[in-house]
Amino acid sequence: MKYAAVILVFAVALGACSTEDETKLHAIATITEDDLSSHIEVLASDEFQGRMPGTEGETRTIEYLTKEFKRIGAKPGNGDSYTQEMELISLNPSVYDMITVEGEGGRVSLNYKDEFVAVSTATGQPAVISNAELVFAGFGIVAPEYGWNDYQGIDMEGKIAVVLVNDPGFYTQDSSFFNGRAMTYYGRWTYKYEEAARQGASGIFIVHETAPAGYPWQIVRKGWTGPQMYINKQEVLAQHCGFEGWINHEKAKEIFALAGEDYERMKDLAVKGEAGPTPLGLTTTLSITNTTETLTTSNVLALIEGSERPDEVIVYTAHWDHFGVDPSLEQEDKIYNGARDNATGTSALLELAEAFASLPKAPARSVLLLAVTAEEQGLLGSKYYVEHPVFPMRNTIAVINLDGLNIFGPMNDITLVGYGQSELDAYAENAAARQSRVVKPDPEPEKGRYFRSDHFNFIKHGVPAMYPSMGFDHREKGADYAREKANEWVEVYYHEPSDNYEPEWWDLRGAVEDIQLVFDVGYMLATSSHVPGWNAGSEFKAIREESFAKK
Repeated sequence: MKYAAVILVFAVALGACSTEDETKLHAIATITEDDLSSHIEVLASDEFQGRMPGTEGETRTIEYLTKEFKRIGAKPGNGDSYTQEMELISLNPSVYDMITVEGEGGRVSLNYKDEFVAVSTATGQPAVISNAELVFAGFGIVAPEYGWNDYQGIDMEGKIAVVLVNDPGFYTQDSSFFNGRAMTYYGRWTYKYEEAARQGASGIFIVHETAPAGYPWQIVRKGWTGPQMYINKQEVLAQHCGFEGWINHEKAKEIFALAGEDYERMKDLAVKGEAGPTPLGLTTTLSITNTTETLTTSNVLALIEGSERPDEVIVYTAHWDHFGVDPSLEQEDKIYNGARDNATGTSALLELAEAFASLPKAPARSVLLLAVTAEEQGLLGSKYYVEHPVFPMRNTIAVINLDGLNIFGPMNDITLVGYGQSELDAYAENAAARQSRVVKPDPEPEKGRYFRSDHFNFIKHGVPAMYPSMGFDHREKGADYAREKANEWVEVYYHEPSDNYEPEWWDLRGAVEDIQLVFDVGYMLATSSHVPGWNAGSEFKAIREESFAKK
């Protein structure tokens, strides 16, 4: 795309442009489809071996990003270094090929990977859970603000919790109760694991159902059957159940039937908070032995230093990592190239760095381009950064996260995951209007995507976050086409070796528009003195206010 053409489009949208507007338009014009595609092609190539942390693929990724940030003119973002190194502990579990749930009425067998998965943080000795009783604990939630306690009146020591995925609001659709259709943190698997550990349970199984989980069983199988990574030994030693796992929906129904219960009836009771906890009168035995490995990995940080208030920062994040190579796959393609997820977002950081670096004068505030590691392993790179920040969280004005950009063409809209949470919505709406587009909320809030990418670690420290995602109103082919393509991608490409860069059908025009939009948002924030806050009613508002109180 020619720079002049891009400038003309934006000039028409803006009308008569001030000098500042023209400066911004020239910067926006550096964000092009050709540049974006060239970065994606490199990062998603077989040479980069799926960009798994701690591998040669990481080495090549770090070298490429560092080289490009230097070429663009962005400064090192961590003192005199472009990297922030951390140690990860990798635990590779060896699990029984089959477990058996037993009761007076018989037994139900579950096959590893296809019907159950389980991991453990045990090191040195195997994690052995022997003849532990299964207890149905509803959604596994303790939420005093809703008067809700799925563990009321039971001692879980030596027992295994069996819980439902998501939260009651998914089923009631009552927006005043657990946010209705929009998943709360209580619905996330991370919370359920944490709460089961607090209750003293020996283990926990979450029952997988695709609709309330927001992803199919294949994602669970992929995520919980290989090496599990933790930031350091302290995290490994932190409170966990003896094991943490999932069982599939069909096997759950068999287990409940063995206990003399109807799964759907018990789920209905759980939605009403009337399910118990209910001991199922069943037991199982499970053993997990971990092989431990220590590896070193790095975030990549590049900085556009502010000209007036350099200690205040706008952060753009994207994870550079993916799943590497799996030699055990029977198919020819064994490399998880992660082209859309997330070579697109990582490439966007390079485009944004170039746009900000092209400004004749740096904006008042600093802009940090943060390519984080180990997102696929549990948001670990961003977790490490917020615990060891270059800029204090109270000085971090906002974070904009880029993960899996639009590859299907131009849209009339852009989705904001978490819309309604903060004042950043207004910035996005202003930028979208200049493109003759509109901002829409996440059409599938039940999937809990607001808690599933790197911005969430910033949110937990009170930093307002913007998480843009592709729109669903295709400018040329309509909404049905956009929805069809989005669904197809989840079913065929998401977290699969098939996520390759395919220029013959990818249409990056929409991605370019989205990157230009988030540049506009970042530019407004970086040239302003305003500090955007959380909206009234947001559960993160108090955290931010406490952070400012310590300033």
